[in-house]
Amino acid sequence: DDTYDVIVLGTGLTECILSGLLSVEGKKVLHMDRNDYYGGASASLNLTQLYRKFRPGMEPPTILGKDRDYNVDLIPKFAMASGDFTNLLYHTDVTRYLEFRQIAGSYVFRDSKISKVPSNNTEAVASPLMGWFEKGRAKSFFEFIQNYDFTNPATQQGLDLNTVPMSSVYKKFGLEPGTQDFIGHALALHLDDSYMSRPARETYERICLYMNSIARYGKSPYIYPMYGLGELPQSFARLSAIYGGTYMLDKKIEEIIYGDDGKFVGVKSDGEIAKAKFVVGDPSYFVDKVKKVGQVVRVICFLNHPIPNTGDSDSVQIVIPQNQVKRQNDIYVANISNAHSVCAPNFHVAIVSTIVETSTPERECDAGIALLGQVFEKFVSVDDLYVPIADGVEDQVFVSKSYDATSHFETVSSDVKDIYKRITGVDLKLEGKVQRLEGGDN
Repeated sequence: DDTYDVIVLGTGLTECILSGLLSVEGKKVLHMDRNDYYGGASASLNLTQLYRKFRPGMEPPTILGKDRDYNVDLIPKFAMASGDFTNLLYHTDVTRYLEFRQIAGSYVFRDSKISKVPSNNTEAVASPLMGWFEKGRAKSFFEFIQNYDFTNPATQQGLDLNTVPMSSVYKKFGLEPGTQDFIGHALALHLDDSYMSRPARETYERICLYMNSIARYGKSPYIYPMYGLGELPQSFARLSAIYGGTYMLDKKIEEIIYGDDGKFVGVKSDGEIAKAKFVVGDPSYFVDKVKKVGQVVRVICFLNHPIPNTGDSDSVQIVIPQNQVKRQNDIYVANISNAHSVCAPNFHVAIVSTIVETSTPERECDAGIALLGQVFEKFVSVDDLYVPIADGVEDQVFVSKSYDATSHFETVSSDVKDIYKRITGVDLKLEGKVQRLEGGDN
C-alpha cells in the first residue's frame, strides 16, 4: 500500500531497461513479476529448469553435465557492437555488471550451402557468395553507400535515398537477386522483402550499422554476454534498485485498477493496492490491450560439436533468407557454446527461429536444423506475437511488444525508445554515461 510514479509489471528485458532508465531519472518505481525469477520470456534457464519447462517429470541425461553449467536462452539475441542496444548498455553503465564476448562469425545461406559474410577486403575477394563480375558491381554499390552524403547531391548518383525504394537502388547497380538477398537479409537484417518497396534510407542505415559494428572488433558485428541473456534484465534491475527502485518477485497480480475516466490507478496484489501515475508491462499482463499479429517458433538444440562448415567456430549467426528456401520470412540460427558459459564443456547450443507460416511450425525450422549436423536434444516452443492496440497515452498503460524472431537486439531497442517517448514525450538520448550515485554499486 503505497504510491509510486510508475509500476512496472514483468521483468523481461524491455521492462527492466525502462525501469532502470526511469529510476535513473528520479522516478519512484515499483517493479513486480508473477514469476519467482528475473527475465520473463527473455530468461535464461539452467538444465533442471529447461527440462521442467519442456519435459515435465523427466530428468536431464547425466551426459549433459552439471546443472550449473547451463544458462540457456528462451529468446536468442545477439547485440550489434555499434547498435542502439550497445549504446544503451554504455549509457546506463550496466556494462560494469556484465562481461561480453564476441560472436566468432556471421554466415548466410545461399545456393544450398552456408558462406561466411565477409568481414574484410581479403575475405570479400575470396568469398564464394558472388562471381567475379558480380563482385565488381557489389564493390560499386558498397562504395556508393560508403561515400553517400545526404547533403551533397554530387555523391548521390541521382538517387535520393529518402524517397527512392531500395529496389531502385539495386536496379541502378545491376545486382543479382542472390546478392540482393545477401545485402538485405545478412547485412541489413530485414525479416522479409517488404523493405524493397520502402525508401532506401532505412536499408542504408542498417548496412552502415553492420559495417560499423564489424569495424569495431573485426570478425563479426555481434557480441554476447557471458552466462546468457538472463544476465541483462538482472543488470538493469540492479541499476533500478541502486536508484531507489523497489522489486517484488513471485507477486500475483490480482487486478489492474482503473478510474472512472478509464485511466490507470494501480494494481492489487495479495489484497494490497499500489498506486501510480502510469504502468509499463509486457503483453501477458494486459491481454485486453494487445492484439495477436502472428507466432514465432524456436527450436533449442543441444550439439556435441561445432556447426559444420563454420571452421569449428565456438559461436556463429546464420541467416537463411526467405527466397533461398521459398518462404515469406527469414530463418535465423544463433549458436553459442561453453566459451560463453551457457552449457557444459564440449557442448553447443543452437537456437533456430522463424515466423510461423503454416500449421506445422517445427517443420518450418528444418532448413536451419539441417545445417547443424547431429542434434543431441531439442526443445520446441511456439509463442504468440502481440503488439499493443493503443499508444497508452490516454489510459496511461504502456505495453511492450513480444520478442520477434530476429537474433539481434535492435528491435528491442526500438521498442524501448518508442515506449520511452510515449511516456515522457521526448526522445531517449543516449549521450555519455549516467552519473553514479555516491556510495552506489562500483
